[in-house]
Amino acid sequence: MATSDPTTQSGPTPIAIAVAPNGGRRSKADHPALPLTPDELAADATACLESGACMIHIHVRDRDGRHLLDAGVYRAAIAAIRAAVDDELVIQITSEALGIYRPAEQMEVVRKVRPEAVSIALRELLPDESHETGFAQFLEWLRSERIVPQIILYTPEEAALLAALTARGLIPFEHLPVLFVLGRYAVEQRAMPSDLLAFLAPGMPRFAHWSVCAFGPREAACVTAGALFGGHVRVGFENNLWLPDGSLASDNAALVAASSEALRASGLIIADADRLRRMWCV
Repeated sequence: MATSDPTTQSGPTPIAIAVAPNGGRRSKADHPALPLTPDELAADATACLESGACMIHIHVRDRDGRHLLDAGVYRAAIAAIRAAVDDELVIQITSEALGIYRPAEQMEVVRKVRPEAVSIALRELLPDESHETGFAQFLEWLRSERIVPQIILYTPEEAALLAALTARGLIPFEHLPVLFVLGRYAVEQRAMPSDLLAFLAPGMPRFAHWSVCAFGPREAACVTAGALFGGHVRVGFENNLWLPDGSLASDNAALVAASSEALRASGLIIADADRLRRMWCV
């Protein structure tokens, strides 16, 4: 079952649902409802909020639809979403490289945008030990700017590395949010709920605020399993296009609704954006 909410010390922890509506790889050829422009992201944000999301994780694209890290384009997307939903959604940008950007460029766009939250792949900003100092300094800057980082962990080994960095004093956050990724970008990738067990095995580090995302049509089952173990969830077209019954989702809001319904059917409570902000407490 979910653990106690540290902000109330009573009752089950409300589960935060984040939506990842587009990612950096898919296009409208994959799904015509994939949002790419600021206006499309704003409309998607509104629908996903109504379906139960409290956070939106956004990628932006260039004029040809390719993955982009650009402060001006990010600001336009954030402004459009804020105009549509005010502060009822946490807006998290990505720093994902997609093989295009170097760590210095990834960090620089975050410094220029100063978003409310940012996702960071540990393997990208810390590809080897020579990047440790720069990574630690960047996290300290995020802390000083009150920007919430969420560290993306693709393997249990990466979770162990993050714990080791924390033990060495290189992580200037008492409770650093993380995201466990189940599955990979691959043809017919189908993550399973059992994939989560490696992250939760005895001896693995425990994180105060962790979330799960999953590739493929078992997405809702994977994130529901994570929520029952005390985690939060991320769903959306970035990782999956399919509803639990195997049919193609009409839009991102349908995926959010499917997970929201599964969580509520399991006796769990859905968090709003203000509750998520209090839970982060970083």
